[in-house]
Amino acid sequence: MKKTRLLQLACALIGVAASSIAGAQAPLLGSLGGPRGFGSDCLHRNDDGSSPLIDLTEAFPAGLRFFDEIHTSVYVNTNGNLTFSGPLSTFTPNAFPVANRPMIAPYWADVDIRHPAGSDECSATGTTGVCPSDASGGNAVWWHLEPGRMVVTWDEVGYYECSTDLRMHFQLILTAVPSCGGGATDFDVEFRFNRCEWETGDASGGTDGFGGTEGQSGFDAGNSTDFIEIPGSREPGIADLLCSDSNLPISDPGVWRFQIRSGRVICPDAGAACTTGDPGVCGEGVVQCVGGGTECQAVVPASDEICDALDNDCDGSVDEGESICPGLGICDRGVCTDVCFEGSCPAGLECNDEGRCAEPSCADVECPAGQRCSGGECVEACAGITCPLGQDCVAGRCLDLCEDLECDPECSVCSDGECVPRCDSPADCPTGETCYDGICEPTECAGVSCPAGTYCLPGGMGCVDACASAVCPTGETCDMGACVPNDSIIPPDMGLAEEPDSGMVIEQPDLGQAEPDMGRVVGTRDDGCGCTTLGTETGAPVFPLFLSGLVLLGLRRRRD
Repeated sequence: MKKTRLLQLACALIGVAASSIAGAQAPLLGSLGGPRGFGSDCLHRNDDGSSPLIDLTEAFPAGLRFFDEIHTSVYVNTNGNLTFSGPLSTFTPNAFPVANRPMIAPYWADVDIRHPAGSDECSATGTTGVCPSDASGGNAVWWHLEPGRMVVTWDEVGYYECSTDLRMHFQLILTAVPSCGGGATDFDVEFRFNRCEWETGDASGGTDGFGGTEGQSGFDAGNSTDFIEIPGSREPGIADLLCSDSNLPISDPGVWRFQIRSGRVICPDAGAACTTGDPGVCGEGVVQCVGGGTECQAVVPASDEICDALDNDCDGSVDEGESICPGLGICDRGVCTDVCFEGSCPAGLECNDEGRCAEPSCADVECPAGQRCSGGECVEACAGITCPLGQDCVAGRCLDLCEDLECDPECSVCSDGECVPRCDSPADCPTGETCYDGICEPTECAGVSCPAGTYCLPGGMGCVDACASAVCPTGETCDMGACVPNDSIIPPDMGLAEEPDSGMVIEQPDLGQAEPDMGRVVGTRDDGCGCTTLGTETGAPVFPLFLSGLVLLGLRRRRD
């Protein structure tokens, strides 16, 4: 069964007073014909009315696939939406999902266009399918079809009952996308909001355009399960939010764009950071597509508690347990401190009043949850960690953010923890890169198959150990391109280990050991099997400079 979720779009909800009025934002498309430039077809003067059935094949010959159905016709409704299965007169927006009413709703609210803009007269409804002669003054709904595109404009519309003191000026644009999995039935949707001044009609519990049940923006499959709603819908402030915010990576106020591929709305913020609500490191999440909506899924699993100022086992407590530090060490604010040996301590540490070796500059420093003291300053969980090539640090752990991220395999691929559009040809890639398997790769690495635990780097380096220069989190060692707990590595005193799948006998090299106060092991592969410790007394990796710079060059990760 599919799980219904609200789409958490890439927008910050800003508290606004119900009486706030947003100024003009996104410009609307014009030059489409008609007296207002928004097209030559429009609704008659009405309240809660709809257009006749509109044939879409002029613009989209194969129709539009929206969730589980392909539609070749549509209705434009006065109250700020398009519906596919029939006209819709409902003026108070019902909370999505709505049964048997597949719709695209830039702004479902109680629009009233019974009178021309600026007129006090609230006339009777006009003739269905006939544009009124006074529509050139605004407070009208227009549409325009051309090959590959449909544009619907709610032109300076007022609210029920016959009020035009506040206006909404917005547009819905459908654009054909002949590529990707749905073929000729794929399309893009854009909402453009230019003027956002009211939220509620009088019959929806509003007074002077506000209160009651506010407008709603989003998509509904009509199957009582799948829907996508812009957060803030049916809440105070939705009008201001639609004009002042955006779901685009580089915000374009008033512009909201969506991709419909194989009938489904592609999650516009898949891969974005989110909060699961769980305690500790399990609260770190990433947005993933789930049944037409999205879900915040944890990216850091619960693990055994270690001394790092984090709640690793996600039980609500930090650094608990008697054995999280070696020997006689105790965990103090994310750092293991050993007893002073005959009054002396390792370099950089001093014996404190409690007889513990500690960093003197951190003696009086109290750090917030999730941070530890280093050099007298509070640092984040990922400070001092350099993850293996192909991984990123999240909540003090090195992870491959593409490992569990689901992208539309026909249209997008995962790169650096985000779903990005697939490339189709070399022309889609910048100079020096080649389109391979749907993603732009450095030309000399495109199609190169590297052994497990290695990555292809440009600049003539070929397949390079992914552990090179890695500084893993406390208690972990880099092995086969990943930071793994020290106890999961075969200890050097075991001598020979037999590969279960090949019968080969491989000698295990010395793993090395880090200083107890450093809490980190810097590893690099030396024979394709084990790890050899490289490091200085301060934990800084020893690595050729020409290699460390290559990490910044065109490295790509993908998962099809």
